[in-house]
Amino acid sequence: MVLAHGTVGGHREARAALAAARATRANDLDRWLTALLTPAPTTPANPSMPAAAAAAAGADAVALIAVGSHGRRELTPGGDLDLVLLHRGRQDVAEVADRIWYPIWDSGIRLDHSVRTVHEARTVARTDMKAALGLLSARRIAGEHTLVDELRAAVLADWRAEARRRLGELAELCRERWEIQGELAFLLEPDLKEAHGGLRDVHVMQAVAASWVASAPDARVRAAHDLLLDVRHALHETTGRTSDRLVLQEQEAVAHALGMLDANVLLRSIAEAARTIMYAGDHLWRRVDRFCAPRRAPIRPRGQGAGRRAAVERTPVGDGAVEQEGEVVLARRADLSDPALALRVAAAAAQADLPLSSATVDRLAERAALPTTPWPAAARDALVSLLGAGTAAIGVWEALDQAGLVVRLLPDWERVRNRPQRNPVHTYTVDRHLVEAAARAAALTREVARPDLLLVGALLHDIGKGWPGDHSLGGAVVARDLGIRLGFPPGDVQVLETVVRHHLLLPETATRRDLDDPVTVESVIKAVAAVPGREREVVELLAALAIADGQATGPAAWGPWKARLVAELARRVIAALAGGTPSPAPALAPEQLALVRHDGAAVRVAGSRITIAAPDRPGLLWKAAGVLALHRLAVRTARTVNASPAADSGARTTAVLDFTAVPEYGTPPEPAALEADLRRMLADRLDVAGRLEKRARSVRPRPGVAVPPPRVWIVDDASSTATVVEVRAHDRPGLLWRIGQALGECGLQVRAAQVDTLGAEAVDVFYVVDAEGRAPTDANALDHIRHKVLEALA
Repeated sequence: MVLAHGTVGGHREARAALAAARATRANDLDRWLTALLTPAPTTPANPSMPAAAAAAAGADAVALIAVGSHGRRELTPGGDLDLVLLHRGRQDVAEVADRIWYPIWDSGIRLDHSVRTVHEARTVARTDMKAALGLLSARRIAGEHTLVDELRAAVLADWRAEARRRLGELAELCRERWEIQGELAFLLEPDLKEAHGGLRDVHVMQAVAASWVASAPDARVRAAHDLLLDVRHALHETTGRTSDRLVLQEQEAVAHALGMLDANVLLRSIAEAARTIMYAGDHLWRRVDRFCAPRRAPIRPRGQGAGRRAAVERTPVGDGAVEQEGEVVLARRADLSDPALALRVAAAAAQADLPLSSATVDRLAERAALPTTPWPAAARDALVSLLGAGTAAIGVWEALDQAGLVVRLLPDWERVRNRPQRNPVHTYTVDRHLVEAAARAAALTREVARPDLLLVGALLHDIGKGWPGDHSLGGAVVARDLGIRLGFPPGDVQVLETVVRHHLLLPETATRRDLDDPVTVESVIKAVAAVPGREREVVELLAALAIADGQATGPAAWGPWKARLVAELARRVIAALAGGTPSPAPALAPEQLALVRHDGAAVRVAGSRITIAAPDRPGLLWKAAGVLALHRLAVRTARTVNASPAADSGARTTAVLDFTAVPEYGTPPEPAALEADLRRMLADRLDVAGRLEKRARSVRPRPGVAVPPPRVWIVDDASSTATVVEVRAHDRPGLLWRIGQALGECGLQVRAAQVDTLGAEAVDVFYVVDAEGRAPTDANALDHIRHKVLEALA
């Protein structure tokens, strides 16, 4: 198990030093606490009693035990000291406790303490899960041995006797914690202890093992635990705080404290450790669920006596695979020399929506033959069948990955394995994102002529993120090589390479370019021309992959607006490829059409969706954005559409502005108040600029994280009717207002806009024309526009 990709030479030494520091601290604490319980010998009250015996008498019928981190000898600088003072009904136990607790408090160490008899501690453990888990790992520090032995034996006996009830309760508590904390492997700022796959989960596994229902964590899980413990130790030591959350600004310092190259290496190591723990935990909790389920009568073959062991039921689920006790295992006569066996068994498990037995996965990794280049058709079909199972394939793929099979099947996978995205838009690491995308693509296989290329393309679309440079270009090269390795014919390899190369083409074009401009469709056709005769097939694959990729990225990356734009662009491109023109699509959605009034204006606020329909005029977009900023709304998306009247009507063009906006903080504004201000703006009865300036003066600036400077491009050849200005900047309140105001000061009108906020980053595209409706082309004028917008963002 590789826990530190790309680490510097001091990594092992740094971790060894942290482990040694914890051991030294535990020993020092034990000596100090022992001295507190058993004071140094003094002159005995009874002259006939030896001084040592008098000191020992102070510890009679009492014992000090450590639970939690110190009980496991894992106390980090920011951890709590959890102690229990056991006694046999001593009348002076309060004085003994004060003799211990007060010096600890005076030292500044955080203390969680209790004073109990064995009966009291046992009673509490029966009802309090936290107390039970602590006492299961209790360690004697000083005092009477037999007292501690009695307590541990009693607590263990109760835990095992009531295992069915207590483990069910523990499972529910863990699932509630996971829901709140999320998955450690995929979080940008994880809680190292409480998140799913964190330190707490290993401690829980040890408690389950104490019930004899499951085995104790194996060496791989213990190594993963030790890595996370070292990260927690370095975090506490580096920050001087007690928090277990590894926030972004502290990751570089923690990485260096561990002798790692940088924060990316740190997050990659954490992801691998957390996924190892999660995978082991999944198997453990399935075993617990079977143990806690209502018992059924055993199935016995006909004629088998009551004293004979019941037969284990085995049901075939595929060639070489059977179901046994809720898991897929190898059939007795499975041919381990078959190079397609491992993938075929995995596909059978996924298609049956069952987990692969860990023992079966280990056996396949150790003994099964794997396909050689080029893969036989049976192995390739099994891979496609595995991916086509959808979300059921994710757990099976994780099992193959934990056993090292994925990297052996697809060597280039190593470069993206556990690679962090370090981007709030992305929910997962690169490798998990690829598997999630393939799972989403499985729901779209009816939309394309080649579902096999869609599934494999989804699995490989970001494979280039393991290489330097543009990941689309690098990924296309890797996809070509892997396509050959998988045994696809040359034409299919070319399609696969093109799909990976241009997997962002449709979403980026649809959201940043004007679909009504002929240049937009022409640019897509030019890109897919690399595969003559299969252009339509490629466009269908790209459209489906855009959906799967967006859904697998996260909620901020995909929504109804983007889906509609991508679908419309694909429709227009396919129509153009067929040699015709697409039938006119409604420029407006039904709810937008209902708002269009050529004789006035309309405003609609529905949750986070704000729609405005009004006669088109200069500055309408950014003034509306200014009103949203006044109400402390952050614009996530914005789109503009023009509804042109009939040529002989004499009416002005109606502009429809569609915003998605969320509160900067707190609760949303009152819809009626927002609508009223938007109507006042449309009637020129609201001083938007003045109110924004007043608000800006009242806000105290706060230091934030360092962000790259904004960038502004004038995009050449993106439109034949307008100048395209693309702005990328860190999002902040009123950003769209400032950009629009700068464009207005340049004498420009926004003909169309595509505004998106991805996480904390804004990607805004504006089609602008001058007062006469023409696209500015003079180089000096274009340079002035760019500098004016940059000045507004400074």
